[in-house]
Amino acid sequence: MRQWLIPALAALVLLDGCSWIKSWGDDDDIDAPAKLLEFEPTLKVGKVWSTGIGKGLDKAGRQLRPAYSSGSLYAADYKGLLMAIDADNGRKQWEIKTKLPFTGGPGVSGKLLLMGTQNGEVFAFDVSTGTQLWSATVTSEVLAAPAESDGIVVVRCIDGRVFGLDADTGQRVWVYDHSVPLLTLRGNAPPLLRAGVAFIGYDGGQVVALRVDDGTLMWEQTLVTVEGRTELERLSDIDGQLVFIASDLLVSSYKNRLASLAADSGRLLWFKDISSATGVTVDRINLAISDKDGNLWLLDRRNGAESWKHDQLVRRGLTRPVFYGRFIVVGDKEGYLHWINISDGQFAAREKVGGNGFSGPPLVVGNTLYVMTQKGEITAFRAGVTLN
Repeated sequence: MRQWLIPALAALVLLDGCSWIKSWGDDDDIDAPAKLLEFEPTLKVGKVWSTGIGKGLDKAGRQLRPAYSSGSLYAADYKGLLMAIDADNGRKQWEIKTKLPFTGGPGVSGKLLLMGTQNGEVFAFDVSTGTQLWSATVTSEVLAAPAESDGIVVVRCIDGRVFGLDADTGQRVWVYDHSVPLLTLRGNAPPLLRAGVAFIGYDGGQVVALRVDDGTLMWEQTLVTVEGRTELERLSDIDGQLVFIASDLLVSSYKNRLASLAADSGRLLWFKDISSATGVTVDRINLAISDKDGNLWLLDRRNGAESWKHDQLVRRGLTRPVFYGRFIVVGDKEGYLHWINISDGQFAAREKVGGNGFSGPPLVVGNTLYVMTQKGEITAFRAGVTLN
């Protein structure tokens, strides 16, 4: 327990994109979530099914988000319950009660279902049965879902180390060490694995590219210069989803920087002054991002040109937005899902799901959208009828 407390205290727990820090000394009304505006829905949204996942999440900032593979959803709660669900109807396929303090995952690849724990452990389970295949020890808490490629499981720890583990046995193959600031947001960007390369975002605003097979550093790029008189002003975390498309890597930082990098070299292609700890989502040439103030942006991912900015959800603690057909869907901390037209940035539909917000962004598979609330309720939605 002592081994975990030291790094946990060094990296102060800052939830909801650090929004509570902004409120220090401010008037309550100023920081209150924007009131939801009434509108005439233009899209019909229907709930398909809903099911509970144990106790859900606690308030410790765990990154437990549903994952999809081959017709099944995989989800976990903070008490160690791990479950497989039929994605079509929500029926339980299997569940195991491990009593492990899960903090990151699930990550799914092939037959592996990967979970990280508060105690610096990685567990691999069989996706078909939930049987434990192996476990491994790393140096600190694992908040980001582990990922696998080319027989190597890549694990990002909160102390900055990245481990490469043998996918069959869990044995350590390599380790890469990188420093992290004393004060950081509570979260880590999941490793992005593409074409034999692991792209890792760091709390000091750096992105590194590592060879998956041996952990060799290929390049490092600093996305933003860390400046400020206090530790709070210097927060520069890259905690949200990175996206690889064509030959570009799209990355966002909490310190006012969204950028496109050349994936082979880290060379800066373009940047825009948008601050986000939730990451980016791309669909063809469109890039969607929610910033730390609650603005929602649609940009051209090729050059950063702005299509529109939606400012009616400020201070509502938005998730990372996702694309759903001709719409963008984003959740807020009060448990609302908002469907927004890509064409004009206007509201099309709204659904109230849960009062405590979501475990992470919605997950879109085909024509179905899945969300998991902080209380552990997974709900599936489908939309498709445009109302006149």
